Amino acid sequence: MLMLFIAVIAVLAAVALTAVYLYQDKLLYCPTRQVQGTPEQIGLEFESVTLNTEDGIELDGWFSPADAAIATVLFCHGNAGNIADRLETIAQFHRMGLAVFIFDYRGYGRSTGKPSEQGTYRDAEAAWEYLTVKRGIDPRTVVVLGRSLGGAVAVWLAAHHRPGALIVESSFTSLPDVAARHYPYLPVRLLSRYQYDNLAAIAHVTAPVLIAHSPDDGLVPYAHGKALFAAANEPKEFLKLEGSHNEGFLQSARLYEEGLSAFIARHIGR
Repeated sequence: MLMLFIAVIAVLAAVALTAVYLYQDKLLYCPTRQVQGTPEQIGLEFESVTLNTEDGIELDGWFSPADAAIATVLFCHGNAGNIADRLETIAQFHRMGLAVFIFDYRGYGRSTGKPSEQGTYRDAEAAWEYLTVKRGIDPRTVVVLGRSLGGAVAVWLAAHHRPGALIVESSFTSLPDVAARHYPYLPVRLLSRYQYDNLAAIAHVTAPVLIAHSPDDGLVPYAHGKALFAAANEPKEFLKLEGSHNEGFLQSARLYEEGLSAFIARHIGR
């Protein structure tokens, strides 16, 4: 009976591990398709933009200008929802005197395709080309900003180009690192089909870097933000936020906006 019990447990474990391996994209990417709202609802002007990636995917995005903007934020959002869920963030950037370009990754909102690690990198590349080539915006005035999973996309983009600045908010050293914290009973480093290796990529970024993270972050440990800061090249700054992983930028809004504004004023266009 003991051998039978062990065999059953082994089979169940194998099935569970197989499911985790095959369906981890469903755990990582949580898009919503319906885009409920636009910047117009919060009183902001915007242009609807369609991007075409190098592999033939159509991406949906918004460009929201600002009067006498000191910089343009290329915003890479997190793993859930779509661009319509970031209206509060767009409003914050406008209060800071920043123009904003936000886009949906493939498979999110009205963007076609299916999300993947390499796909999100291609999507960011298309967004960069749109701003710097099609709109002719000086790369030295572009701030690449990524939140959570978007932090990894932003770091990758800044490692392959030279924006005016890079801001990494509430992000991780690598996806297997943060997954191992939440699933210590699983061999996630062996199972993970996604890397998003921020720690390696950030060493190749030559633009000024700001790492923003909260000790209250229950999803991505504060230590990840500190590790990214340690690995980044100078000039670099660290902004200690307050509040949760998903709401810290709102719960510490004044600290967040003042910190980002001061960093951008010190470094943009130089």
